[in-house]
Amino acid sequence: MPKPNTIPRELTFAKSLWGNLPKSACQALKNLLHEHRMSVLQGDIKYLNGGWYVTHSGLLKLARHRRCAGIQVRPILESCDPLSSRWVFEATVFKSPICKGFVGYGDADPSNVSLLVHGAEMRVAETRAVNRALRKAYGIGICSVEELGSLNRGVESAPERKKLPPQPSNGNSCSNGPRVRDRLCQIIREHQLDGELVKAYATEFCGVKTLREARREQVENFVTHLADWAEKDRNALVCQLNSYLSSKPKESAA
Repeated sequence: MPKPNTIPRELTFAKSLWGNLPKSACQALKNLLHEHRMSVLQGDIKYLNGGWYVTHSGLLKLARHRRCAGIQVRPILESCDPLSSRWVFEATVFKSPICKGFVGYGDADPSNVSLLVHGAEMRVAETRAVNRALRKAYGIGICSVEELGSLNRGVESAPERKKLPPQPSNGNSCSNGPRVRDRLCQIIREHQLDGELVKAYATEFCGVKTLREARREQVENFVTHLADWAEKDRNALVCQLNSYLSSKPKESAA
């Protein structure tokens, strides 16, 4: 069960991202926070098109908290077509050593995944299968972000980005050790993100007033979260970062 002061903080953060949420959405969020120990701050759930969606990382965290005994995944070969990049997976979640298992299926092909993950349809299908099985096992009544396909189609207009090699960082926007700092700065360059907005998001994510106050573990978790989201859906990440524009210092006129 979340701490008494957690839910108001989560609601405040959710409203800062998505504006004044309807009462029904706020109540649904409270239920998710209370029943499943999920967190908007930690990226476990997202508000899209008027509804809440759970993330893959949120489901895995829930499974860990509930002491999931294991997850078995296999491709349904008769339904797969590698030449057309179509994949279908079956996942079985075992809540305990004596559990008979909760089964979920996931499919992916170039028509229902973002262009950012074209060529990775097999991994997307596996993730979707695991998500459905976890949702069945733990009674999660909302769909997962990774199971959606059509919401990410706008990425076709995103600028092309090259994989850039790591470069030395000046340390202006990152802290907590050179390796973590360099990786964060590399993600910012590679995905053409606004460093100041990323810093604002990191501060909120870690629950601190300044990023220097965050523990190394918190920053590492944020960097992993940021890299994963940037690879899967840069457009959605940019939308979240843009919610911090009001707090970004304005540049003085030349």
